Amino acid sequence: MPDSTPTCQARSAGTEPGARVRVTAGHLGWAEVLFVMERHHADILRQKFPQELAGKRIINLRIPDKFHFMDHILQDLLRERLREHLGEDVDVP
Repeated sequence: MPDSTPTCQARSAGTEPGARVRVTAGHLGWAEVLFVMERHHADILRQKFPQELAGKRIINLRIPDKFHFMDHILQDLLRERLREHLGEDVDVP
């Protein structure tokens, strides 16, 4: 998960039952833009939280959900894809 920056606050939560932190309506309440790794994740969010997502933008980063937590290739992909949308240096620990 990227760190928050002066212009962007970030939180991370998963859509799958085994996620360390599962996404809730509260996560969506404060977000203006949501980034998902795959279209499947956006579909789950739209199905489960239609009202909470009203007026919010969901961006699919097109990153396969096949990586282990903190995988270096995943970190590189996240940096690259998030920069395309945020236009700033994104730090992914």
